[in-house]
Amino acid sequence: MIKARVTVTLKTGVLDPQGKAIEGALGALGFSGVGHIRQGKVFDLELEGADKAKAEADLKAMCEKLLANTVIENYAIAID
Repeated sequence: MIKARVTVTLKTGVLDPQGKAIEGALGALGFSGVGHIRQGKVFDLELEGADKAKAEADLKAMCEKLLANTVIENYAIAID
């Protein structure tokens, strides 16, 4: 069994209204000095098998087809 984490974030230059809302809410809660918040998504997956190269190729295909909108998002894959 291979465990992996895929982190998806907006590309630089893409507006992030949710990040701005979080930034404003933190300020309203008294957390000063916090800025430039960008939000993203994290997917934890378990894949059958032991071939890490195949797992990485499969994960990349998953990201390209479903997990990330590659027009506006970047993704990073970490395999344990």
